[in-house]
Amino acid sequence: MSSNVKRVGTRGLIVDLPDLATVMNYYAALSASPLDHQTDVVAAARTVLLTFDSPTATTRAIETLSTYSPAAAEHTSPRDIEIDVRYDGEDIAALAESLGMGEDELIDWHTSTTWVAAFGGFAPGFTYCVPEDASRALEIPRRDTPRTAVPAGAVALAGDFSAVYPRTSPGGWQLIGTTNTPMWDSTATPPALVAPGDRVHYRAVATLDDDRATARHHLDTPPRRPVFTLDDAGLQTLYQDLGRQGNGNLGVTTSGSADRASARTANAAVGNKRNATLLENVGGLILTALTETVISVTGADADVTVGGRPVPLATPTIVPAGAEVVVKQARLGFRTYIAVRGGLIADTELDSAATDMLSGLGPEPLSSGDQIAMSLAKPQSANSLLSNPLRVERDGADVVGTVRCVLGPRDDWFGDDAVDQFFNTTFTVTGDSNRVGLRLESDAPLTRERDGELPSEGMVAGSVQIPPSGQPVLFLRDHAVTGGYPVIATVINEDVDIAAQLPPGAKLRFERYPLSRF
Repeated sequence: MSSNVKRVGTRGLIVDLPDLATVMNYYAALSASPLDHQTDVVAAARTVLLTFDSPTATTRAIETLSTYSPAAAEHTSPRDIEIDVRYDGEDIAALAESLGMGEDELIDWHTSTTWVAAFGGFAPGFTYCVPEDASRALEIPRRDTPRTAVPAGAVALAGDFSAVYPRTSPGGWQLIGTTNTPMWDSTATPPALVAPGDRVHYRAVATLDDDRATARHHLDTPPRRPVFTLDDAGLQTLYQDLGRQGNGNLGVTTSGSADRASARTANAAVGNKRNATLLENVGGLILTALTETVISVTGADADVTVGGRPVPLATPTIVPAGAEVVVKQARLGFRTYIAVRGGLIADTELDSAATDMLSGLGPEPLSSGDQIAMSLAKPQSANSLLSNPLRVERDGADVVGTVRCVLGPRDDWFGDDAVDQFFNTTFTVTGDSNRVGLRLESDAPLTRERDGELPSEGMVAGSVQIPPSGQPVLFLRDHAVTGGYPVIATVINEDVDIAAQLPPGAKLRFERYPLSRF
């Protein structure tokens, strides 16, 4: 393998490149002419992330990339975009002091610099901008511990980049101000306000227009045929399918069902296509049938009744009109999936009904009292011979999951002792975890061997980041498209399902996955 090409799990590759200009050449070429079985390409500060539909295709791409040399990217005419900012960020005072500046001096530097949009990433509408004049760049360190929630419209700095958070999301950048300028509109072309090549000018203002929003999401609403009333939504009930593949350039991750195997099994049991829309639930739910239909429940081990009678998991079950479907809180695992024969109909955005909790794309989480509608698609034959694919276990009082992972791509930021510690530690899932990722903790934080900041680069579901705190973060399906902390290992795609079934307090172990077969 070429030294500048590194594996990301079994279905991804990171290409290390010398500068941003080369990155954009690769990105332009690989977007226009994808490699065989390539599913996405994500540009970042010094890297290009490529993902593929199989481990075999990934291995074949390594050889192609060893001699790959793209032509220079063509540049379009840039637009000039002005963004009003109230410089009230909670990090501005401490950041200015650390840079040897006053706050006014930092604001003057930010507003007098012409910023050029380099690439999209992290989240829809989040665009990484660099100074047009490279000599004006400052090296801004990220926070040691990322915030669990950065407010929508936050204007932030990290490395030599400036960007705006389009909506509330986790983040480790330094916050210097606030804007109400809408950064995303899913009906616009392009949907991100700031596209690569655009020039951005920040303008200091005392007050902001309250009528403007930081992101605008537009859902397509198909005709409805109600099939259930949701009497109790539990802790969280979402519409999900297999997500939005191939939109990494827009800062849009695939998202979709957190536990892919359980979702596919539920749909197969009732004769649906694998990508049919279904329900993903945490904490149990209660449905009342408005018409006779067929359902299947998979995922977490939970008691399920139809009309008061218990039914097995992963089995097609007739639900008479008026019958109550009850899915109890899980005994083992975390998420259940409820598929309805023919599939469900929900609002869509970017051609998917998946609810992405980081970006805000897709339908809102369901609430008690909502009606659920079915598709008119003709189902295939139901399958009663399937088994529930849950792969977490109970060890005494603990719920335990073991996931296989490929070392890297940034394991060289850690010494051998830290790598051994990573594979020999049982981590605990914290209460700050969600569909974006699992925040893990142990008594002994992992330590880096290398100092400094990692330039932002593409991430995949399964990436295990190690922030300076030394406590890992394992990305799940609603992860950020890019990140700036080194990834010590990447969980294989099939085992992300296991991680998605671990509740707060559960234990997680990492196991090295051999690549010799590919």
